Amino acid sequence: MRNSFATRGGFTLMKTPSHRQQVTRRRLMVVCAVLGLALASGMIGSLTARTELEPARAYIGPSSYFPSE
Repeated sequence: MRNSFATRGGFTLMKTPSHRQQVTRRRLMVVCAVLGLALASGMIGSLTARTELEPARAYIGPSSYFPSE
């Protein structure tokens, strides 16, 4: 049986990432997805927001239904 520490001959095409590297990659993907969603929703919100100021409205509250005069 060959020793696991022995050097191997031939070319190594691709090294399989370790469990820690896979977890780190998944976390980074989730963080990037959340940031991308926040950026996209902020852009949509800024594009659909009203730019003109609304005129001053009359006070609407619980006492506005009763006539004051």
